[in-house]
Amino acid sequence: MTTVLPGFLDAHVHLALIDPGRLSAGGIGRVLDLGGWAPTAGSRSGTATAAPSPETRYAGQFLGAPGGYPSRASWAPAGSFCPVASPRDAAAAVQQQADAGAAVIKVTLNTVAGPVVSADTLAAIVAAAHERMLPVAAHTEGAGQAAAAFAAGVDLLAHTPFSEALPGDLLTAMAGRLSWISTLDIHGWGERTAPFEVACDNLRRFHARGGRVLYGTDLGNGPLPVGLNRREILALLDCGLSPDDLLGALTADFPGYPVGASVAPAAGAERVTVITEDRPSDPTDLAGFTDWLLTARALTRPELEDLRS
Repeated sequence: MTTVLPGFLDAHVHLALIDPGRLSAGGIGRVLDLGGWAPTAGSRSGTATAAPSPETRYAGQFLGAPGGYPSRASWAPAGSFCPVASPRDAAAAVQQQADAGAAVIKVTLNTVAGPVVSADTLAAIVAAAHERMLPVAAHTEGAGQAAAAFAAGVDLLAHTPFSEALPGDLLTAMAGRLSWISTLDIHGWGERTAPFEVACDNLRRFHARGGRVLYGTDLGNGPLPVGLNRREILALLDCGLSPDDLLGALTADFPGYPVGASVAPAAGAERVTVITEDRPSDPTDLAGFTDWLLTARALTRPELEDLRS
């Protein structure tokens, strides 16, 4: 029996660092680019830009403190970072991203790699984004940064917190308002590192409290498959998500509000994800469910009709 689902979403990719043309064959029909690339940025992966095959929304530049992460990172494309020195700079920085068609604002809070914006500057960024109906995603790394993002009113954590075990009362509060993007596999790419264990413990407890989890991989960060990631899927299942929870994480709407200026498919080219194998009937067969999921392909509507004919 053929199963047709909304296009699977990878809610954390970096299109500047990958070949997006391979995503559809790997089952991904929609992506959220969380920093470093926009359709007008000039080039991607050494070639002229073109609209990537999945439906795409993006954050544009990373917003952060002058000299902060990832302004000094070798992997960050030139022009991908926008410094925000004070609250009075926040509105202009957010407007710059909005004018370029950003559907989400990305702010970096990484004390491990440099300075971070002050609490009042972060609050001003969040306020400016929300005035423009844009959600805010935060990269949090270092002690206290996930709590600082929550206190400022951000909408998304770009990664499951991995620097420290979060206290239960904070997780309960976050579960009522925040969404987390998973990105578990970047912590070792199959090796069970200390950050991986911390992230999994946090996500397990966040999910148990009813927290909303989105599937995301941070694609472009290390040796990750371009398409559905078996290791990410298995880690999420091990954290307590049921198969249906995982399907929900993959088929969720884009975070925030639709923005017409973001890259959208041409008329008639909307992506759906199609699985032609039969889903395992045993709900406890997580390995079989994962194998079934990994046979997915992302197709346009015309391609789906061709498949059915």
